[in-house]
Amino acid sequence: MSLDTVDKLVVFLAKRDGIDKLVKTFQYVAKLACWRFETTQPEAADRFKKWEVASGLSRKAFRTGRSLTGFNALRRNPGATPVIRFLAVLANSGEMVYFFFDHFLWLSRIGTIDAKLAKKMSFISAFGESFGYTFFIIIDCIFIRQRLKSLKKLRSSDEPKEEVGAKISEIRGDIVMRLMGISANIADLLIALAEIHPNPFCNHTITLGISGLVSAWAGWYRNWPS
Repeated sequence: MSLDTVDKLVVFLAKRDGIDKLVKTFQYVAKLACWRFETTQPEAADRFKKWEVASGLSRKAFRTGRSLTGFNALRRNPGATPVIRFLAVLANSGEMVYFFFDHFLWLSRIGTIDAKLAKKMSFISAFGESFGYTFFIIIDCIFIRQRLKSLKKLRSSDEPKEEVGAKISEIRGDIVMRLMGISANIADLLIALAEIHPNPFCNHTITLGISGLVSAWAGWYRNWPS
């Protein structure tokens, strides 16, 4: 199937995933460092805070246009079964809302549009993120269950050992990638919940910092060239 303009644009935009995960690592390392030094070395803590804020704004700039990714996923590969298609619509719709309003959050924080809009844009974006990622987690769990059933069947198969071994390796690789996806989505879900429904656990610096790093490093694993 040949690629059209939207396909090519999505592929182009996706090339930023690597730098996004690197800068996300900077952002949450800086957050943890700021928390560590805020009482003992205020000047160092202030520098780390500036690094955290700058990294966060940079990531929002990098993600310009990412709201098209979910749209294109639904357009090109909505899912093989009615259940998966339904869940994919919910998951990608949430992600589209997340990225779309994240653009306006970035513009409000850099002063291009009214700064008073930042809180509202942040809430809507976080709500879309948490909604979408909840369904992405469910989809990955469904596929992992299917893969585990396939593994069980292959182990009792009469096919040649080499063919079975290759298939098992492929399935295991897919399971690992989906587990990384679940880890990243759960971590991002915690960060989004801190914005939607502030509470002592989700809003604690350690929770946010570790969640951000888990999400970033799971993304490194998934996007690293094989």
